[in-house]
Amino acid sequence: MRALTFKDGEVAGAQEGGIPVQDPQPKEEQRSFPPVSDPTSQTVLDIRDGERASTVVLQIFNWKGDIWGGSSTLAAYEDGKAQQAFAQLKQALGSCRSYEGTGWLGKFKSTLTMEQAPDVGDDAVRFRETVPMGPENPGERNEQFTVVRAGNTTVTFQKLNVDGGASFPTARAVEAREGAREGRELAERTRAQTGERCCPGRLGRRDHFSHMKVIKTLRALRRR
Repeated sequence: MRALTFKDGEVAGAQEGGIPVQDPQPKEEQRSFPPVSDPTSQTVLDIRDGERASTVVLQIFNWKGDIWGGSSTLAAYEDGKAQQAFAQLKQALGSCRSYEGTGWLGKFKSTLTMEQAPDVGDDAVRFRETVPMGPENPGERNEQFTVVRAGNTTVTFQKLNVDGGASFPTARAVEAREGAREGRELAERTRAQTGERCCPGRLGRRDHFSHMKVIKTLRALRRR
């Protein structure tokens, strides 16, 4: 999964050394908050954050000249479960418009609005959440989320701003790097095809096709 994340120099506008990759904290070390007021909205949050995936990798984006960061959540599912989760996400987004919850700064109310999704991957949605920050912290928290499914993998791009619009910025794809990566995936897939019967544990063909689709999805999304 880490091989599918961005590398330094691949994302236009990102600080050098400012896009660290992280594994999620173990559940027992995470601070937990009560479910939000609307179960449908909780479904959106869970799938957006990869809570139902079998493997998750996080990446933080620190931008030049912008104190408000962004992130991506790359989530891998067991066969068929990503499509199921995405269908549940789209259904939940059909009725989720606002919810109340408790976060790091206390109680909040979030308003959700849908936006035009990019034409990438097998499926994609885009929405925005705005949260008034209250009298002690004047301003409005503004976050854009773009969730894309490619095969058995999803990726969520998030961009934060306060008192202004937020959009995950267009990044110039590094064609040579992506071509090299696709070549490595193809070589590995070929080896898997010839050796999958005698080498248990090697990724199967379906998994390699899914990874290649994620690479192409990331590249297409970064052009937008």
